[in-house]
Amino acid sequence: MKIVRYQMKNETPKYGWILEDKIGAIEGDIYGEYRRLEAETPLAAVRLLAPAQPSKILCVGRNYVAHAQEHGAEVPKMPLIFMKPPSAIINPGDTILLPPQSQQIEHEAELVVVIGRRGRNVTAEGVQDYIFGYTVGNDVTARDLQQTDGQWTRAKGFDTFCPFGPWIDTQFDASDALVTCKVSGQPRQMASTRDMVFNVNTLIAFITSVMTLEPGDLIFTGTPAGVGPLKPGDVVEVEIEGLGKLSNPVAGA
Repeated sequence: MKIVRYQMKNETPKYGWILEDKIGAIEGDIYGEYRRLEAETPLAAVRLLAPAQPSKILCVGRNYVAHAQEHGAEVPKMPLIFMKPPSAIINPGDTILLPPQSQQIEHEAELVVVIGRRGRNVTAEGVQDYIFGYTVGNDVTARDLQQTDGQWTRAKGFDTFCPFGPWIDTQFDASDALVTCKVSGQPRQMASTRDMVFNVNTLIAFITSVMTLEPGDLIFTGTPAGVGPLKPGDVVEVEIEGLGKLSNPVAGA
């Protein structure tokens, strides 16, 4: 099932589900008990919002060998995790703003895991019970600041640096899906999720050995090689085979 968060005109945002080209509202808690109403609102008549409201956003660095190599970095022996603030979130179609503090802002196409249950010290074998679904993400990064700061918080944390969506697919098979990125129609990134150094099960087990994950929390699972610069006027399209496409324009701050 594809679950969206959407808004009609100035109404309060709602959760819903997609059937073909229509949306039905969802009443209740999407991570617990809920009821699906009939799908009767045309998809074209609503604004799709970021489909989750996480308490935290975990990200994984250098989780594709070729991406580590393109930056001359070693592949980690255990998952390299960092965080983006929820204030960085924007909706599908919203504009990525390039802050003046950086001269090298880049896209990073990623598969994103959406957590469905509160979990701590989850075993790799029990991970599936904690996955709500998957979505498409772009870990926008100020590369020059990442290199100069050492710590990655500033480089990853600017407002608008966390687009994801357009929906959560609760039945998606993430084991071997093609992740691609185009910028203004030009191909930049392409790799399969099977090329990850640490798979989704390993990532969730590792992260929950450190901290408790809550329903709605996100895990950006790392980006393939081919990251590159963004400039005002660009349009970034991140697509994951069988999951969906996320598109955002780019502008100066």
